[in-house]
Amino acid sequence: MTTPQAPIDSPFGYRSTALEVVAGLDLSGKTAFVTGGYSGLGTEIVRALAAAGARVLVGARRPDKAAEDLADVSGAVEILELDLSDPASIDACAAEVAGRTDRLHIMINNAAIMACPLARDARGYESQFATNHLGHFQLTARLWPLLKAANGARLVSVSSIGHRLNGLSVEDPNFEHRDYEKWLAYGQAKSANALFALQLDKLGEPHGVRAFAVHPGGIATPLQRHLTMEEQKAMGWYNEEGQLHPMFKTTAEGASTATWCATSPQLDGMGGVYCEDCNIGAMAGPDSPPASGVWPHVRDEALAAALWDKSEAMTGVAFRP
Repeated sequence: MTTPQAPIDSPFGYRSTALEVVAGLDLSGKTAFVTGGYSGLGTEIVRALAAAGARVLVGARRPDKAAEDLADVSGAVEILELDLSDPASIDACAAEVAGRTDRLHIMINNAAIMACPLARDARGYESQFATNHLGHFQLTARLWPLLKAANGARLVSVSSIGHRLNGLSVEDPNFEHRDYEKWLAYGQAKSANALFALQLDKLGEPHGVRAFAVHPGGIATPLQRHLTMEEQKAMGWYNEEGQLHPMFKTTAEGASTATWCATSPQLDGMGGVYCEDCNIGAMAGPDSPPASGVWPHVRDEALAAALWDKSEAMTGVAFRP
């Protein structure tokens, strides 16, 4: 049964950190997989899960760089090569995961690209949709047996307030019949991330697999690599002196909601919801702040099912019951 999209009484909030979220939790004996777990908030997600005793597998496009960035993380951390824009790399990574463990208790689909110039993968698919959504769709499908075997697994799909830009076209996800606009493409990919969690939770609940979509908050990370400082100033992220907006979160704060969704006992028996600030998000309304709230299209079950069918057709990968 899908959980109502409405806030609950969470002990954590906007400025909570990932380490605070796992304080007192014992994840010993549990295995987690985190994509992009060596950059930005991904590093802090890995740090928190490992600190709580989990064995953490990290999917990294640049394993050598990941080893450097995670060198100060204590605990059981293993790095695997993964390029989400390359179907062969996805399959190879999934096979390696299956060779290392027979079950996954936590999977956090965190890696992403944002607002980049038009590019296409080897299949001709638009890069933001291909990397942020289709790559994770294929990876999760390949690891589906391990999630089901965990008897209570959770999957977290990192979305964004960028979902409010929408742009989702099941008929033309690759911008073949409409003009490409980098923010529209990002909104489409982040909407897809949220809809993926909605549909996966419906399919996974009978197997004990619950899924959550997450908006981590505004955070200054390498995700902004394709944006100029002038663009970021125009959006209000930085002032004219180049100082970051005080409402931005630190990476440790930005990692907290994904970590909370992956581990909190408060969410036992729940799933299929979009979360922000360590809580289930509220539906957006006319008085919602510009950086929070859940837009109705990512709660559309028919759209989620249609996107799922399209994703299976585009990847050639199906989830087995």
